[in-house]
Amino acid sequence: MYEIAEAREMNPEEVLENIVYARCYNSDHQMLLAEKAFQIVERENVKLVVVDSLISHFRGEYIGRENLAARQQKLNKYLHSLLRLAEIYNLAVVVTNQIQSNPNAFFGNPDRPAGGNIVAHASTHRVWLRKGKSNTRVAKIIDSPYLPEKEVSFRITEKGVEDP
Repeated sequence: MYEIAEAREMNPEEVLENIVYARCYNSDHQMLLAEKAFQIVERENVKLVVVDSLISHFRGEYIGRENLAARQQKLNKYLHSLLRLAEIYNLAVVVTNQIQSNPNAFFGNPDRPAGGNIVAHASTHRVWLRKGKSNTRVAKIIDSPYLPEKEVSFRITEKGVEDP
């Protein structure tokens, strides 16, 4: 973090002071933090909200097909809370998600995003990130209303994100 700020001629301490961080411990807490975000965003003038591992707690707490409907309804409510946050305050919400393997897929990529159509329909742009060759990463746009499907390679270094 310090290296990236310094490479961009920014004060690392000042950059860190502008980051608001919260860790959730279960899906209810995750939903509560999304509701509290409305107050924090307005007070701190936040322009980017990042949710790391969107579905992790939901998958861990709602196990089995008998709980699938309840999980998806709760996840849908959570995602729409994030969408309202983005629309009301004109900010970007970026979420990371998990993948799951589809054992019935005989052709093509057996991996698919966890969360099903609820997550797919609530997302404006979906980008698949994976490891590339020679310490690079590949970002592939898989769904976007404005952008064509495309892949780009990049590298994360001390200076931040760079073109390899």
